[in-house]
Amino acid sequence: MCGRFAFYSPAEATAALFGASGSLDAKPRYNIAPTQDVAAIRSDEEGARELTSLRWGLIPFWAKDPSIGNRMINARAETVAEKPSFRAAYRRRRCLVLADGFYEWHKDAAGKTPYFISRADNVPFAFAGLWENWQSKESDESIQSTTLITAAANDFMASLHHRMPVILEAETANRWLAGDDDVIEFAISHGPRLKAWPVDRRVNNARNEGEDLIDAAGEVLES
Repeated sequence: MCGRFAFYSPAEATAALFGASGSLDAKPRYNIAPTQDVAAIRSDEEGARELTSLRWGLIPFWAKDPSIGNRMINARAETVAEKPSFRAAYRRRRCLVLADGFYEWHKDAAGKTPYFISRADNVPFAFAGLWENWQSKESDESIQSTTLITAAANDFMASLHHRMPVILEAETANRWLAGDDDVIEFAISHGPRLKAWPVDRRVNNARNEGEDLIDAAGEVLES
């Protein structure tokens, strides 16, 4: 799964890489956690791409209680088209979630060591995501939320964890937003070169923030 990530590049400039416009008051963040707002791109009613903010943890439109979103931070690529929580969004509400890197916890003899993973060239990217609009039936409360698609890890990531988020570049992002059902497998096997390094366990606490969270605490691995 993907349970924590970072996005510190300028939101508007990153959105432009994916053909989106708009502005967003987004500060650099190095420890984004579930239930927090994230920068995302989706298509508006006219088909133009817009930069927006979504809450991480998808709340299905039929849910009675928004707390279900706390358990819906990831959607497995293998079952996303059939799962009741995700299938409607998979067909009609795909999005891109902007990022510079993500964390994964590698199990070893010393316990769980957090690693930070980014593109080898340090260029920001997008996660394949879905979004949903939830409206309370008892009040005016409305929440727009998102989930990240995960798949079996590629050869590089497999040394750290058995799964990984689906990383999209401009071409694969276009295919994802257009509804291509085969792009996930292609994106995993033909994605950008990655690098990873161990970081301090302070990232385990979502209250901790700051650029120093991604400082290398050991050897940098590259694909």
